[in-house]
Amino acid sequence: MAKYELSLQTDFDEFVAEIKEGVERRSSTISLEEETEVTAGDVRIHVVAYERYAYMGRNRCSLNITFVGCDGTVHLIGIGTGGSQAVFIKLNTWSEQAFLDTLEYAANDYMRDHDIEPLYVSTDEEDEGETE
Repeated sequence: MAKYELSLQTDFDEFVAEIKEGVERRSSTISLEEETEVTAGDVRIHVVAYERYAYMGRNRCSLNITFVGCDGTVHLIGIGTGGSQAVFIKLNTWSEQAFLDTLEYAANDYMRDHDIEPLYVSTDEEDEGETE
């Protein structure tokens, strides 16, 4: 499993739309599996689930993106999963990290195009010593 988190001051709707477009154009095998949005008071939450085939890993993997917006700040959480071919241990997690990288590239493009500095950024690979 791989994770990417980002917080910045921006328009929620514009950010969600541009990130989705940026992720979708980076892969020919990507499919939008499901998405939903909920509003609770001043907080908006938009969740998107993608899946794609990874040629290098010869498997399917998923990317789940959660956007949380409140008071002009948008928090983005991306988690890549399912990129393993093994049954009992996790091997070949390259696919899920590569899928997550598409989200990070889209976020970086958005920040560059809108001249925005992040409030917070974090990347995390769960088991960095895993084998491909």
